[in-house]
Amino acid sequence: MNAKTADKIATGTLRAIAGIIVLILASLLGYILLRGVPQISWHFLTSPSKAFAAGGGIGIQLFNSLYLLLLAMIISVPLAMGAGIYLAEYAKPSWQTDFVRTAIEILSSLPSVVVGLFGFLIFVLQFKMGFSILSGALALTLFNLPLLTRNIEDALRQVSFAQREAGLALGLSRWETVLRIVIPEALPGIISGLVLGAGRVFGEAAALIYTAGQSAPALDFTNWNPASISSPISPFRPAETLAVHIWKINSEGIQPDAAAVSAGASAVLIIVVLLFNFLARYLGQRLHKKITAS
Repeated sequence: MNAKTADKIATGTLRAIAGIIVLILASLLGYILLRGVPQISWHFLTSPSKAFAAGGGIGIQLFNSLYLLLLAMIISVPLAMGAGIYLAEYAKPSWQTDFVRTAIEILSSLPSVVVGLFGFLIFVLQFKMGFSILSGALALTLFNLPLLTRNIEDALRQVSFAQREAGLALGLSRWETVLRIVIPEALPGIISGLVLGAGRVFGEAAALIYTAGQSAPALDFTNWNPASISSPISPFRPAETLAVHIWKINSEGIQPDAAAVSAGASAVLIIVVLLFNFLARYLGQRLHKKITAS
């Protein structure tokens, strides 16, 4: 067998494997969307769920998912930015920094149920926060922080060292060089990593079962007092998210139209996660073109 024939066989094999993977993923997404999209309506997206009667929606669960995502990102993004900047710009090569990077890699691969159990023991029981949005947000921070830190560090390291030297040559301090040159240049990669991390958090269920809880009490959208449990912005109330709701109605089997609600909720979840991915790609390309043009 000559080299050209071997190359054609290898290329064909790789294309076949890639095609099979794409076909499997497309079939899975198509199955979920075809079953779920017909169930989606304005009533379904805004009305509260019903436990023992048909016709319920996912309004409270969808709001809980978005609110918990916002709170988790507010906590995790500054921490990830600080850690990523330190590891990429200030940390000197040593066994300590290698150990930190190894720990980040290990933590980013932890199963979410382990993070949920840790959050249950620490935040729910030890700190006496109970099943609440705050407990869930802190658990999601632990779940998402390693991945965000690694993405930010990688984005910063991809910036050419010549640009750092140019900033220093102009009389900028090291911090000013990082703030005014390195971060703007790495911004497309940072934004893409943040949006993809947000999509990962939005679809999380296992970590929230043990921290945010499995109940969705009625919310009074006229009450904006954070100390009130009925307030939608209260971080101390239990909050069943969309992913947890899908797991719950399928495991309990007490809802008459559980299959339809599960299909519709799954389709909404998939659509939102896909939007996060498309948004990350769009923002990354847009910012890259803007920075390149300037």
